[in-house]
Amino acid sequence: MTKKIDGKKISLEIKEEVKVRVSELKEEGLQVCLAVIQVGNDPASTVYVGNKKKACAYTGIESRAFALPEETTQEELLELIARLNEDDTVHGILVQLPIPAHMDEKKVIEAISPKKDVDGFHPRSVGALSIGEPGFVSCTPAGIIQLLKRSGVEIDGKECVVVGRSNIVGKPMAMLLLRENGTVTVCHSHTKNLKEICRRADILVAAIGKPKFFDDSYVKEGAVVIDVGIHRDENNKLCGDVDYEKVAEKVSAVTPVPGGVGPMTIAMLMNNCVEAAVRMKD
Repeated sequence: MTKKIDGKKISLEIKEEVKVRVSELKEEGLQVCLAVIQVGNDPASTVYVGNKKKACAYTGIESRAFALPEETTQEELLELIARLNEDDTVHGILVQLPIPAHMDEKKVIEAISPKKDVDGFHPRSVGALSIGEPGFVSCTPAGIIQLLKRSGVEIDGKECVVVGRSNIVGKPMAMLLLRENGTVTVCHSHTKNLKEICRRADILVAAIGKPKFFDDSYVKEGAVVIDVGIHRDENNKLCGDVDYEKVAEKVSAVTPVPGGVGPMTIAMLMNNCVEAAVRMKD
């Protein structure tokens, strides 16, 4: 019987835990606060920012939203980030990506203080992860580790295959699985024998950005499959990188789309905000 890994349920558990911690910190006189900056009005970004605000409201985290017009200069954005870096009442700073084309994404990410980098994108955060130092971890891979652990999936000693090498998912995912003592292979667009490598995986993380790319021929019997993709299919229904119907018959556990990895990303963002507040307090 294939287990459907329920990201909605697990993300709610994490948000409930965050709620308790936020409330305890409030009793100590500390209000956890996240600053969210959106430049321009990209419709998808507006939805994501709205979801983050809702999660803040649910967990008791104060959210400060900064909606900047498309024509904002990079200098103005960097000045705002500098002010928020200096503001002791703000614990996390998030710039919603993508930003307009006239801005340098790398410079903007690097402007955020590593102490407030709750997205885990700053080079210092990435470096800390790679050498096992404490720091913030990109929310999607951190959420996937929680999905596996809270679903009783053993990572230690398992053959783990990550398909995708982005800085936001693929690379940090590989590092985190390694930290949990998995044996990790990272595949990408130049990988030869992709199917053969995927079929070896006890845990397969699909983050390739192609709808329903992975069918049952890519997975071995009893594997655990984590689907990071999100797309619209020919009927305008949400789907992932994995052909859920075909794969579900063969594997021991799989995340659905929607309701799998997606909700975990925001739950881990809330968790990172609390961590930031605690570290700044100490």
